[in-house]
Amino acid sequence: MSSSPTYASALAQPTPYAPPAPVPPAPAASLPALPVPSKKGRSVSVWLFAFLGFLLLALIGYFGWALGPLASAVGLVLALIPLTIVFLGVRMIDRWEPEPRRLVVFAIAWGAIAAVGLSLLVDIGLTLLVGLRDDALSAVVQAPIVEEFWKGLGVFLIFLVARRAFDGPVDGVVYGALVGAGFAFTENIQYFAISLIEGGGAQLTATFVVRALLSPFAHAMFTALTGFAIGLAARRHASAGTALGTGLVGMVGAILLHALWNGSATFADFFGLYVTLQIPLFIGFVIGIVALRREESRLTRARLGEYAAAGWFTPEEVTMLATPAGRKVGLAWARQLRGDRRPLMREFITDATALAAVRQRALTGRDPLAADDERALLIRTRATRAALLAY
Repeated sequence: MSSSPTYASALAQPTPYAPPAPVPPAPAASLPALPVPSKKGRSVSVWLFAFLGFLLLALIGYFGWALGPLASAVGLVLALIPLTIVFLGVRMIDRWEPEPRRLVVFAIAWGAIAAVGLSLLVDIGLTLLVGLRDDALSAVVQAPIVEEFWKGLGVFLIFLVARRAFDGPVDGVVYGALVGAGFAFTENIQYFAISLIEGGGAQLTATFVVRALLSPFAHAMFTALTGFAIGLAARRHASAGTALGTGLVGMVGAILLHALWNGSATFADFFGLYVTLQIPLFIGFVIGIVALRREESRLTRARLGEYAAAGWFTPEEVTMLATPAGRKVGLAWARQLRGDRRPLMREFITDATALAAVRQRALTGRDPLAADDERALLIRTRATRAALLAY
């Protein structure tokens, strides 16, 4: 890939690097008012949140009617535990270039409210149409298809409305895992409440161990496959139609993995397959995430290297900003400065990483706001560096 700019970039006019001049003492963690990158194409419409709010009221009414307030409340409290486990895991994946908070909230909410609510509507509709159905067949065929469809739709919606925040496979995995985590949260409320009603504390404990401790990442892994596929399309600047087709391929993988998981609990020795199949699958998932993170680090280093060649960073700064080890060293150094300037160093790292992502989007021609965002982030990184080095 050529590093020559394809848009009005600051790289077109190299600027020799010079250390910032000393400035009068100031609070170490304070910065003047600085420009910020545009949020256009990096957020979700309030109308989508309104739609989720309407569905939430309907879900609350359904749970209260079907399960009762006490059992629902117990299920809610217990379901927070696996949700927290998965969220912390996804947060570790997303640490390199964090996604906008509003999109994180929307992804979880879509899974917890829309995907669950729409899956319930399909289930009720099929029951009314065909009457009693085979539970085993429903678990292995209907549930994987219906649930992964609605969860995958949430990931695709994020791609459509917030494409500037959907840079590649890692982002897709993050959004898919968050949608899956939200879905599992609401589903766990139902499972825990039913277990309490039907079998008391003993059955509730067994259900909690299986769903919350042995398999908290199951739904997150399923939908992450759909997100990964859409992320591949996003990296290549694909059209919405191409991303939809690629996402459907990923969704097939999610459906098959979901069906395999449910089938192991329905027709086979769940614990035997859990040890021999599910754990290796989870390990493979983790290895894949590590490989994706390394590729993300490589791209960050390559893009920042282009700015270093134009004089915006030193080669040493690129190493510090674009490698995990370099970031640790940078934060340790900032901690030793007057007033503990780690918050400033985190700002420096965050803005530089965002700058690299903007440059990557610009090179593929898929970000019309790249030039404006680039200028804002270059101003921010220079100001943050000056504050870090201030006496």
